[in-house]
Amino acid sequence: MDDGSTDETSKEAKRAGAKVISHIINTGAGGATATGLSYAQQNDFTIAATMDADGQHNPKDLIKGLELINKQKSDLLIGSRLINPSGMSRIKIVGNKGLGYITFVLYGVNVTDSQSGLRIFSKRALDCLKWRTSGYEFCSEMLWRAKQKNLAIREYPISAIYTDYSISKGQNNWNGVHIIKQLVQRRIVEFFGE
Repeated sequence: MDDGSTDETSKEAKRAGAKVISHIINTGAGGATATGLSYAQQNDFTIAATMDADGQHNPKDLIKGLELINKQKSDLLIGSRLINPSGMSRIKIVGNKGLGYITFVLYGVNVTDSQSGLRIFSKRALDCLKWRTSGYEFCSEMLWRAKQKNLAIREYPISAIYTDYSISKGQNNWNGVHIIKQLVQRRIVEFFGE
């Protein structure tokens, strides 16, 4: 999924044989993920996965998740960097745990790494999982929607690879404040009806 990128990533992906879906403008992490998963659902995929493009995930962890999802009978399998947080900075750990706590308080979903970009989706999840937010707050909203649909949500440990590039691309503390604001607004709007 190319969400309005200006670098050469989509060109390189096409050259390597990947099917690339491109947005003309940047729609946000939630919008791009929704487009990619919608493509998988419309093309009758039995499984789909997401992985951050900043290099922080090890492709071997993705393969491990693909093998685990059916064994664990999961619908949404999240690669958690916080089960074994070696390699993560203290500030990233605190930030991710904080957003996980907010996700639990607002939506009642308890996972160790609510903001992970490495996720595996079953056919059932592809067919019914939808969300309304388009920024990074979709990570928490996705978990809420999965809970509403009674999907089996599980986690497995993954490693985190942080480079200067991945750190520059990732979320920061101000993003965290914005995410919390958006999550609270979404919860209030739905509580009182739209």
